[in-house]
Amino acid sequence: MHIGPREVETRGLAPAFWTDLYHRSMTVYWPVFFGSAALIFVVLNAVFAFLYWLGKDPIANIAPDLPRPFSLFYFSIETLATVGYGDMHPQTNYGHLVATVEIFTGMCFLAVMTGLTFARFSRPRARFVFARHPIVGRYQGNPTLMIRVANARHNTISQATARLWLFRLENTKEREQFRRYYELKLERREHPMFSLSWTLLHVIDKTSPFRDMTADTFADAEGALILNLDGVDDNSAQRLYARQIYSAHDIRWQHRYADITSTSADGRLVLDYSRFHEVVPEES
Repeated sequence: MHIGPREVETRGLAPAFWTDLYHRSMTVYWPVFFGSAALIFVVLNAVFAFLYWLGKDPIANIAPDLPRPFSLFYFSIETLATVGYGDMHPQTNYGHLVATVEIFTGMCFLAVMTGLTFARFSRPRARFVFARHPIVGRYQGNPTLMIRVANARHNTISQATARLWLFRLENTKEREQFRRYYELKLERREHPMFSLSWTLLHVIDKTSPFRDMTADTFADAEGALILNLDGVDDNSAQRLYARQIYSAHDIRWQHRYADITSTSADGRLVLDYSRFHEVVPEES
């Protein structure tokens, strides 16, 4: 597994593949999701085709120009999908029994697949853009940690809230290492109408957990910044969440963000998102 850019190996946990299928179905990539569903569909039909093959002529009107296993497999597909074209049909008690079980299985499979597909499509997804590099520079004469974010959809996000956390390793008096986390106070942690861009500011003063940090000490402490952003999408009325993790090598010290705003010839405000991630050194 990965936590930010760092790869983590876990041991000693009991396997929970079958007890956590819903979570896996919701988190795998779309090609894996549909590929797994197609594989299950083929396997189920192959199993029921084999059960039909065990009976003595359980299906009527099997095509004579096709091998019997293929005909039974195609009949199984029609039955599992509850299509039933009408040419092939069960003609024995055994055939009706297997078809009954298969129809029930197909209805359950279809219901589960419909529910999972709808759940995956209906999940609210934020399109927040996080600057690749947090910066430490001067703001109003004070050293300040800054992170620029934007809403790629350009719709209104109401009640937008940001929380910034510092993670770092610390040594106790017993020479044990613990990973501690501290919330960094933001100058403005809420935005009433987040639709374009927003620069988050943490002033590095005497009370800041970031006050003694330099590029070297932050790297030695295996420091990381965790930014959580959430808000309500006015279009869907759903709450959106997003998280970004920054490691020590992502931070740019004594830099500032390039200006992305300008004015067009007809007086309109222009935001140049091609420069959104661009940082420049501070003037001495």
